Amino acid sequence: MMNLRQIILSVLLTGAFAAAALAQAPQEQLIEPKTVPSANDSARADAYYNFTMGHIYEQQYEATSNADYATKAIEAYKKAYTLDPKSQVIGERLAEMYWKAQRIHDAVAEAQEILKRDPDNVQSRRLLGRIYLRSLGDVSSSNGQPETVNRAIEQYREIHRLDPSDTESGLWLARLYRLKNEHDKAEQVLRSILKTDPENEPAVEQLTQLLMDQGKSAEAVTLLEGITSHSPSAVLLDLLGDAYTQTHELAKAEEAYRKAMELDPSEPSHQRGLGQTLLTEEKYSEALKVYQKLSDVMPDDSDVYLRIAQIYRELHQLDKAEENLVKARQYAPGSLEVMYNEAMLYQAQGRYEDAIRVLSDAVTGIKGQSPAVPSRRRSLAILYQQLGQLYRDTQNYQAAIYTFEELGHLGEEEDRRARMMIIDTYRAAKDLPKALQTGKEALAKYPADPSIRTSHALLLGENGQTDDAVKILRAQLHGDTNDRETYLNIAQVYERGRRYKEAEEAARAAEVLPGQPRENEMVWFLLGAIYERQKFFDKAEEQFKKVLAVNPKNAPVLNYYGYMLGDLGIRLDEAEALVQKALKEDPFNGAYLDSLGWIYFKENKLGASESTLRKAVERERHDATIHSHLGDLYAKLGRGDLAAAEWEKSLVEWRRSLPADLETDKVAELEKKLSQSKRRVAQKSTTSVAKP
Repeated sequence: MMNLRQIILSVLLTGAFAAAALAQAPQEQLIEPKTVPSANDSARADAYYNFTMGHIYEQQYEATSNADYATKAIEAYKKAYTLDPKSQVIGERLAEMYWKAQRIHDAVAEAQEILKRDPDNVQSRRLLGRIYLRSLGDVSSSNGQPETVNRAIEQYREIHRLDPSDTESGLWLARLYRLKNEHDKAEQVLRSILKTDPENEPAVEQLTQLLMDQGKSAEAVTLLEGITSHSPSAVLLDLLGDAYTQTHELAKAEEAYRKAMELDPSEPSHQRGLGQTLLTEEKYSEALKVYQKLSDVMPDDSDVYLRIAQIYRELHQLDKAEENLVKARQYAPGSLEVMYNEAMLYQAQGRYEDAIRVLSDAVTGIKGQSPAVPSRRRSLAILYQQLGQLYRDTQNYQAAIYTFEELGHLGEEEDRRARMMIIDTYRAAKDLPKALQTGKEALAKYPADPSIRTSHALLLGENGQTDDAVKILRAQLHGDTNDRETYLNIAQVYERGRRYKEAEEAARAAEVLPGQPRENEMVWFLLGAIYERQKFFDKAEEQFKKVLAVNPKNAPVLNYYGYMLGDLGIRLDEAEALVQKALKEDPFNGAYLDSLGWIYFKENKLGASESTLRKAVERERHDATIHSHLGDLYAKLGRGDLAAAEWEKSLVEWRRSLPADLETDKVAELEKKLSQSKRRVAQKSTTSVAKP
């Protein structure tokens, strides 16, 4: 829906600008002086004189508030309008003057009286239309705005019928239809204008915005490409950049914004479009330069500093990111987007309590708003989801579940999402019975929801019910490119059930579907994991390399690949470098810290191994593998008691594992280590007692 203030702003002109516009004669009159003044010249001169007098009286009224000056101004403008009824400038000033003098009723009554006698009087309809437009800008009359919009539409519809050449009135009619969300009618008006005037830039601009609002971005691209190819303008190129962005053609969007900047380098909107596109393309250094230039010309714009902060966060320059977030908060205190990004920054810095505090404060602020505020529900949904995920990541599972339940209270869409997050939270807490129960309840309430069915199927796979899970997932195959995710889920279920041949077949079925190489990142990652689990390390490495060829920053693959090499005790320098890259993307990830600590152990860097594994166990207190690694380290350091304690913790966590996670060979190895450790302790004790 269009903004009322934006509509009205373009119709309000100051008297000085209006006078200047009226004074401009058509080019042919300036070039071809006439020796004998025509009747048109005389009428125009009289119109200009009366318009000027009206403007003088208007200024005197503004200075003194004397009603006599208002009356004189109105009468002078009326005379000018009678002499030049097609002048938009005079009509606008007359409507404005009626408004200033609070004589709207008189103006409307006068125009309506004329229309009773002469329904086709375009001059009176134009005046009425402008008065109604002017009324839309009055906040105090907001309760009557729908009726006023309808009245304005009535007048402009008639003007458009009576004088199709009046494109300005046609454009206003289209704007008013858009204001009422009557998009088909607006499109019809705009296309009728472009049929007779294909190069009408305001009509092209409106139609483009209308098409993009309706999600018809491909049509918008076609329209704009056709015009800008032979009549480029900065405004239309900027819109073309927006349309390309909607169709995900980012390289073309970047080119369009750059061309717009060449034509109009001082317009910030072109730079904003370019900066956002470069940010989306992950061209962070180039995007940073654009936004830094914007900050020079718009030093009090919070959004610019927010984008700079996001870029620095992506570049892992977290101190600079925080500096710019402080500036963004300074110019937009209480901004939800700023607070959200502040929480994300704290999370990236490992300051989880601060992140939770900021999001909790934001929730409190939004909950304090009136339920009638349109953005309240959406804002709360975003905050509850992120806050719940933070609680889950910090293993405060009860708080996470409570937060997701609050999310579910917002509406049906949020309830569906919340139920899946609660399932995942119970799974993370290794409470499979509650996860399964929650899944059954969600499925009973939303039996046809594909996301819930998928979530329930994956949970059955975790419980060892592989065939039941696959049956549910296969029912969701439709024979198109959307099947990629379903095949991946099937592959994951088979992999969790250690049915590797079937897992590979499902992953390969996903791989052959049409798409861009990056769409197969998860396919290759999963294939690598399937091969690694079977100890086909060369094949696993081949798949991991495929992922890194299209996305060198894929942290999960960097970590898995590095850990695999480290665990094998080969190419340890390379293994360490891979995991360091993963940690650059996610510095506080417990699994990645464990990988690095274990590689240090293999490299005999025992001090670095201990400090890194301690950090890992702080982040993942219930990870059996991390406790086992830490126990092995202490054993190598000769600290048997600490080693035994960590192995005990590891065994506890293994026994709490989900069925699909349990690795019996590792449990057996731990039990053997503990048994040997206890024998050594007992032998020491016996030896100590036997000594005289």
